[in-house]
Amino acid sequence: MFDALKVKNDCVRWIREFFNENGKDCNAVLGISGGKDSSVVAALCVEALGKDRVIGVLMPCGEQPDIDMALLLVKHLGIKHYIINIKNAVDGLIKEIPFELSAQSIQNLQPRIRMSTVYAVSQSYNGRVANTCNLSEDYVGYSTRYGDSVGDFSPCSNLTVAEVKEIGKVLGLPDVLIDKVPIDGLSGKTDEDNLGFTYSELDKYIRTGEIDNKEHKDLIDKKHKQNLFKLKLMPSFDPDI
Repeated sequence: MFDALKVKNDCVRWIREFFNENGKDCNAVLGISGGKDSSVVAALCVEALGKDRVIGVLMPCGEQPDIDMALLLVKHLGIKHYIINIKNAVDGLIKEIPFELSAQSIQNLQPRIRMSTVYAVSQSYNGRVANTCNLSEDYVGYSTRYGDSVGDFSPCSNLTVAEVKEIGKVLGLPDVLIDKVPIDGLSGKTDEDNLGFTYSELDKYIRTGEIDNKEHKDLIDKKHKQNLFKLKLMPSFDPDI
């Protein structure tokens, strides 16, 4: 049985220990999308460090229909935040590249520019960047390499979607943030539409190895194998000198 309160308390303590070892006076800086993951990570950092040491960065690309959810979070937590629209940066880079980018390249450009933006804010504010990925997404590679997949510390990368939600409830976050249907913010589709299976199936499979739908099992296994490289350090040549 998952003990959300215990795990929450352990994670808060872990965040404090990370900052004690890697910057006692540093701030936690993270991108805020308005979804459950960034909401939970932000709330964990507030409990660990205090709201004055947490900075949220909201990064719409043009118009963001659900930016009100991100604003709800920063208001709920009472944290400093910045709204930085990345549309000009994305459009400018696409314009300067001397060939037509693939659709996937264009989609992944946004999270990579967002992460550059978060790091720019973080470096200016003596910060450490919080990664907001969860175990379920990481397991099947549902993140952008050198985009939302990176950070200086990661509170939730060993927690499934269901577990992150449980921690969000313990933290007292508004239900609308915890239960918001996750969308990728790029294609307009839900995460589950893009993945081809539900998070509940995936979470159960990760924790128990059990899954009823063999087609979904094969798809999960395939995605996991194909995307393992995202979870590993960059291979480097050893000259054996």
